[in-house]
Amino acid sequence: MPEPQAPEPSRRPGASGGGRAPEDGAIAATGMGGAMDLATSEGATVESSPGGPAGGPADKPRSLWSDAWRDLRRNPVFIIAGLVILFLVIISIWPQLIASGNPLSCDLSKRQQGSAPGHPFGFDGQGCDVYTRTVYGARNSITVGVCATVGVALLGSVLGGLAGFFGGFWDSILSRITDIFFAIPVVLGGLVLLSVVSSNTVWPVIGFMVLLGWPQISRIARGSVITAKQNDYVQAARALGASNSRMLLRHITPNAVAPVIVVATIALGTYIALEATLSYLGVGLKPPAVSWGIDISSASANIRNAPHALLWPSGALAITVLAFIMLGDAVRDALDPKLR
Repeated sequence: MPEPQAPEPSRRPGASGGGRAPEDGAIAATGMGGAMDLATSEGATVESSPGGPAGGPADKPRSLWSDAWRDLRRNPVFIIAGLVILFLVIISIWPQLIASGNPLSCDLSKRQQGSAPGHPFGFDGQGCDVYTRTVYGARNSITVGVCATVGVALLGSVLGGLAGFFGGFWDSILSRITDIFFAIPVVLGGLVLLSVVSSNTVWPVIGFMVLLGWPQISRIARGSVITAKQNDYVQAARALGASNSRMLLRHITPNAVAPVIVVATIALGTYIALEATLSYLGVGLKPPAVSWGIDISSASANIRNAPHALLWPSGALAITVLAFIMLGDAVRDALDPKLR
């Protein structure tokens, strides 16, 4: 009776000895007493790992930000909102690209007229070209929204982050101050504070928004820092003797800034709407400044005779606010691991 032959050991692809690589669906030895199914669908790729078949370096683990960017690139809401915002930013910087007229040039003989060649949106009650004023109105609205958001995010993040990190007396003081600011109605505060300002620039409006807007960001930053500083890696850094500044800048801030970015992105659209509201009430931007709120206010008196003068700046304002809110929602979904 012949002796049983020992099974011939399988060889990895590329091993010396000229052994054939296993066909699709074959089982290859893993080198640790186990087996690995090499069957892969057509077009699939296997990432390299230490000691793997390709012998390449280990893949770098993806961070929260890289995962978020990958999700955002696949989100149609983010793409649409981003394209709309990009277009608004471009025309706010270079409005002459699509509007060659002067927004302050008016002709009373054409007041309340409808669309005409070279004037697709018609004319308002003062005989001004509605199309030109709508295009140029994006500049002040975008400027107010971006500058107010940056100011609110910086001030609120610094104050809230420091209060959440150190706690104690300063945390209690900041909490009571934010309660006081939360008790002030925003529109009423704007009517009181901006009614005494005679400047027709955007800076008083921006300053008012920063003054009343930072408590919201401050509370979010405070809670995020309190959560982040309780993690094990922060405690380990503290045990190794890391300074407070190093822990804040290197360990806590990168892991606590995501909620602030989400809220600030959504708030940007809110600040644009707030600027239009204050300008409509006559305490925000003032003529001869060009603003959607000013145009809506002047056109509302003639809504029956010239509804087009109200429709176009109102539509531009609504699209802008909606685009920033959609962008903020997409960023929130990408940065929140619980929503994946």
